[in-house]
Amino acid sequence: MNTSMKPTKRQTFHYSAHDASSVLLVGDFTDWQQHPIPMQRRQGDLWTATVELSPGEHHYRLIVDGEWQDDPECRMRVQNPFGSQDMVTEVA
Repeated sequence: MNTSMKPTKRQTFHYSAHDASSVLLVGDFTDWQQHPIPMQRRQGDLWTATVELSPGEHHYRLIVDGEWQDDPECRMRVQNPFGSQDMVTEVA
């Protein structure tokens, strides 16, 4: 049995940004800015991205039109070494 393959779960991220032209999802699961995930504009000002994540805690942020942003819907946050906070999502 191959134990190196961890099961993953689909996690959908949402962000509301009316005037944005670009929203990127970045986190420990994208090597931050190395492999950003472009979010797609849905209805009106809603942007979404669905990713496969392994179980555990994952830290993330959003880059909206080139500016780092918090996810206002995320309640769990931790300090990062850059003087701001990372958002935290937990995958069961």
